[in-house]
Amino acid sequence: MVGWIESGSEPIKIGDQVRVKPETIEGDRIVYNIVRGDKVESESDISLESEEVTTSSKRLLNKVAVVTGAGKGIGKEIALEFARQGAKVVITARTLSDIETTVEEIKKNGGEAYSITCDVGKPESVQKLIKGALEKYKQIDILVNNAGISRSALISKMTDELWNSVINVNLTGTFNCIRAVTSHFMNKRPLGGKIINFTSTAAKYGNVGQAAYAASKWGVIAMSKTAARELARYKVSVNCIMPGYIETAMTANTPSIYKEQTVAQIPLMRVGYPIDVAKVAVFLASSDSDYLTGSVLQVDGGLRI
Repeated sequence: MVGWIESGSEPIKIGDQVRVKPETIEGDRIVYNIVRGDKVESESDISLESEEVTTSSKRLLNKVAVVTGAGKGIGKEIALEFARQGAKVVITARTLSDIETTVEEIKKNGGEAYSITCDVGKPESVQKLIKGALEKYKQIDILVNNAGISRSALISKMTDELWNSVINVNLTGTFNCIRAVTSHFMNKRPLGGKIINFTSTAAKYGNVGQAAYAASKWGVIAMSKTAARELARYKVSVNCIMPGYIETAMTANTPSIYKEQTVAQIPLMRVGYPIDVAKVAVFLASSDSDYLTGSVLQVDGGLRI
């Protein structure tokens, strides 16, 4: 790191408060401008300022969000981050113990959450989910269709059961959830809502052994764009998140050689983490994205530029 001080400024001594900001990039180094900082009067001033920022930064305050596949991985982190941002979160997945753990963690941190088991591949289960969420909180403002599975096989060896199981959860499951909540979004007052669907870079670029997964995720994109057109009149935006390599339980068994090769191709030089995706989900769920619909946000560290 290289730093410079503007000429004519008072000399800076050890112990002085300073601020640094990057000015230029020269080769493999960043040159910083060092500026005298403001003196902090007391610890109480710091605490008060921090508290005010925390309160004002809750971007989902009083919103109700339904997050599928929220028992672990990306879905769990989205649920936790939504709760931190002030949302009441309906946690759903097929495994009760997983979603109860997520609910307990949210409540422990002062948030509000409610658990309902659901198999998104079954329309009747999804209807029960939406009905339960409305009975509990009277409204739904945000739907996150994160639930998904990945089962791999070469096309020549892929069974009907494998193909159908992946399509049923990833594509039909997303459809089931959108269809179930649409009536509420059409009739709620004031109008407005957010639907966030999950696709994958595999949809755009393909992966060996993942024909079913890639096809299901490309279908999610097409369906999302259609839903965005249909629901725009009700002030409902529909967008997709397209994660790249994210370190979760689903990718835990990835051979180390493949992981190393992937990281070597990522401009930001690291794998992604669930929080990286959760922060993008907060943006899409908040009013900051009100003029964004039918879009696909690629969260991959630049892997597929």
